[in-house]
Amino acid sequence: MLKGKRIGFVGGGNMAEALVRGLLQSGQTNASNLIASDVIDERLTLLQRTFGIRTTTDNREVVSTSDLFILAVKPQIIGEVLDGIAPKVGADKLAISIAAGVPLATLEAHLGAKARVIRVMPNNCALIGESASALAPNRIATADDLEVARAIFDAVGKTVVVEEKLMDAVTGLSGSGPAYVYAVIEALADGGVNMGLPRDVALTLTAQTVLGAAKAVLETREHPAVLRDRVTSPGGTTIAGLYAMERAGLRGALMAGVEAGTRRSKELGAAAAPKP
Repeated sequence: MLKGKRIGFVGGGNMAEALVRGLLQSGQTNASNLIASDVIDERLTLLQRTFGIRTTTDNREVVSTSDLFILAVKPQIIGEVLDGIAPKVGADKLAISIAAGVPLATLEAHLGAKARVIRVMPNNCALIGESASALAPNRIATADDLEVARAIFDAVGKTVVVEEKLMDAVTGLSGSGPAYVYAVIEALADGGVNMGLPRDVALTLTAQTVLGAAKAVLETREHPAVLRDRVTSPGGTTIAGLYAMERAGLRGALMAGVEAGTRRSKELGAAAAPKP
């Protein structure tokens, strides 16, 4: 799917680095087909020395020499970046944006009505090849474009395709989700320490438990409530723990976190929209 395609990265931060690593390790492309730009020389040096890809400080060079390019910049500066590269974006280019909250309409407004655009929301677990990424294409993007984008993000985890109206919810859930899970892991480990476990033992047990539970959901495809019931004996330790967590509002707090993240994604998108 990606063989021979020239792929550019406008922005050479952590996510671009994760994607470059995933693409090369998966064998879907080679370093000679990749190029990245950034304003920070240290990032370009790291990418060039680590992966052997081409680097530049010129975003237009990335776009003009690539078949498809990934916009890996912060939403706060996306408008300026898009305006800078727009003259180089034609119907022959595929643009993929991972800028949180920035809607397809904003991307199209800057790049032009003929731009083939796919909006993607990955998360930072791409750094270890375990991202959860959601993709939403614009009306001009083809089925082949979508398959190309999925191939790129499948190299660093799992992908789903959703309607764009759901992308803010994706951002609030899986985009920000790793931070929520880190907080849960920390809290569970603290609970173990409070009960007398050494810190390193508590953290190892917690992280492995979270990993195992997540794999059980993905591999069995059963509802979490079904899996939960299987380890919840009448009058046992698990139901006692769950009852205490319910009283403390654990599920409500997590749901409220996703809601707050979704609202913030919408705010970022509104801020990035072209001013009338």
